[in-house]
Amino acid sequence: MKFSNTFFSFTFLSTLAVAILCTSCDKKEIIEGKIYQKPEIIKDPVVDFLSPEETLKTMHLPEGYRIELVASEPMVNEPVTMAWDADGKLYVAEMLTYMQDIDGTDQYKPWSRVKLLEDTDGDGKMDKSSIFIDSIILPRVILPLDDRLIVGGTFQRDLWGYRDTNGDGIADEKKLMHKIPKRDNSNLEHQPASMIYSIDNFMYLSKGSIRYRLKGDKIVTDTLADAPAGQWGLTQDEQGQIYYSSAGSEVPALGYQQHPSYGNLELPGKWEPGFDVVWPIIGTPDVQGGMKRLRADGTLNHFTASCGQSIFLGDNLPAYGDLFIPEPVGRLIRRAKVTIVDGQKVLSNPYHETEFLASTDMNFRPVETKTGPDGCLYIVDMYRGIIQEGNWVRKGSFLRPVVERKELDKNIGKGRIYRIVHDDYTPSKTVKLLNKTPEELTEFLGHDNAWYRMNAQKLIVIKGDASVVPTLKNIVSNSNNPLQKMHALWALEGLNSIEENILLEKFQDEDPRVRRTAIRISEIYLKENNEAILAAVDALKKDEDKEVLLQVLLSLRSSSHENAKKTMRTIAYREFGNDVIATTAREGLKEVPPVIEQLKKKYILQNVNVRKSVVQGYLNFKSICASCHGGDGKGIEGLAPSLVGSPRVKGNWEITSKIVINGLTGPIDGKEYAGVMAPMGHQDNNWLAAVLTYIRLELNSVSPVTGWRLNKIRNQTKKRDTYWTIEELYPKKNNKKNKKKKKLATH
Repeated sequence: MKFSNTFFSFTFLSTLAVAILCTSCDKKEIIEGKIYQKPEIIKDPVVDFLSPEETLKTMHLPEGYRIELVASEPMVNEPVTMAWDADGKLYVAEMLTYMQDIDGTDQYKPWSRVKLLEDTDGDGKMDKSSIFIDSIILPRVILPLDDRLIVGGTFQRDLWGYRDTNGDGIADEKKLMHKIPKRDNSNLEHQPASMIYSIDNFMYLSKGSIRYRLKGDKIVTDTLADAPAGQWGLTQDEQGQIYYSSAGSEVPALGYQQHPSYGNLELPGKWEPGFDVVWPIIGTPDVQGGMKRLRADGTLNHFTASCGQSIFLGDNLPAYGDLFIPEPVGRLIRRAKVTIVDGQKVLSNPYHETEFLASTDMNFRPVETKTGPDGCLYIVDMYRGIIQEGNWVRKGSFLRPVVERKELDKNIGKGRIYRIVHDDYTPSKTVKLLNKTPEELTEFLGHDNAWYRMNAQKLIVIKGDASVVPTLKNIVSNSNNPLQKMHALWALEGLNSIEENILLEKFQDEDPRVRRTAIRISEIYLKENNEAILAAVDALKKDEDKEVLLQVLLSLRSSSHENAKKTMRTIAYREFGNDVIATTAREGLKEVPPVIEQLKKKYILQNVNVRKSVVQGYLNFKSICASCHGGDGKGIEGLAPSLVGSPRVKGNWEITSKIVINGLTGPIDGKEYAGVMAPMGHQDNNWLAAVLTYIRLELNSVSPVTGWRLNKIRNQTKKRDTYWTIEELYPKKNNKKNKKKKKLATH
């Protein structure tokens, strides 16, 4: 028998031989009737930098897959995200000031940049680079449109468009495309990032209940009901369902059950039991959660830094439709299968107690994955020692002595980009799309690689040439490719050329993906209570596809007509026992106003400043605090305590303010929690007062807090650079306890 340096090298054995083998060696296990052998776990790895060639030897992948180097230092340094334009040129954002020492000195200086990389000979390796944009603050959004690149930086909510007008690889045109004057003072890990151009012709960020749309040379906004609060990374499947992740709340995937335009919906059973358990092959001392997040062998036992996820939609790996989730603290990438069970999307790990990709290189930090124009999977590796931002390695944290002992803060200034290829597939050569006419682009709307489908649709919409409309209509009616029909429908929507008869025809399409697309687009008519469209959508209430039924329920929320509600009730009745459909129907039939309106009405008798503060406090809470304390403020087991009924919240407002400003560490009420309460002192007084008012007034029915009163607390704590502990906050109470213990001990 032969075992190679992969997780899943195998030979076929008889059932009896397999059983004997697995009882004789606990490192060999069965996956789908095949044998694989796990590599040895390196419990206390060295932290020295390795060359790219040496790092590749530390990578472990399933048999048939291999990893190739695309670019490395000095061509790229501190890469955090990447994006191809429609000609296959690769933009890479580099956070050159991110944690260059343990205290993050000069982290917010405008010294970062965006690189432009090119593979001029088509061999899969980048051989040409230029600094496309220089001297910016920690870029976190890069999204190519046509020949323009949208860029967003840390703290600033503005979106800028950059263009290279003379072809030298350097941007020489910069235009403001969207202005939001209010600065985002959140920690850089908590700010919106990872913008995508979605199939519905809107652009979405990984966080926030706002979406964007291109109108000429400007970007306009549209509000969402209550989008999920993700962090780094955003992706979509072939139908445009968006997938978020949240490292702060240790959730590898969320928000994927329904589109954020309909609000957030999380359901039990969204992944198989144990899906959030990870299986590194390297000791993981540098985990924010401390010892609770480590196994006896020193490996990470749970997702803690999930980010940069992507649904693979390429045509040159046998993994179409699978979700890939980087875990940089565990030095691994999870592959998740997405299964539809009675309309609910359920994630599972196809590999038993192991991962798709894992490395024993201490500096391997995968932070993003993406489908490339060659149909392969790409990985951004920040390749560095320390990965956590400075707030989590302050004095008094679990991480700081680990970083100091391992000298992780010394490993900086490098970075790699890889691609995953498969023995049975050949990476495709890139076809350039930027200069193709809209008519020529229609051929790519049904391409097997979604990279081409999305770029073709985007360019058709941006070019705005109505002469292509007849061709698009012909595709919708006569194409045998459902994906081409789907993208043609959305291209017509983007060109404002959707007609009622087209939708009525596609409601009857044999492919449920096309039917779902038509229903969703029909919302422009449902809002007007169009009788023909309402009747046609009602006729779909018996559709055999559960996802079609769910889309009917979601889209009918756009209509105020009583017949819309009647159809929703009928579907709920027919599908009695289906939790996903029941929940979706119930949410759609609710007559209560959104939560913001509820808060405004609830506090209508309060003065206007308090009313505004509690509403803003809710938004602040949902954007940051809820990821640890839960959306209802009742805490998340093992992660953070409940704020509802908490004596620290209901009691002296000064205690609450100190905790929010400087953070909290150590046991709380005799219970240990993973990580620490991060300090929020960088936020201004109005932000802090709003969230304090929300958790005190709304969650605990005690007095609000006004911004000016926080100056007193800031003055008291201005020299403090460590977290609070319960003992420090309540010294008299703890002294009484200690005296009582001593008194009892003497008797």
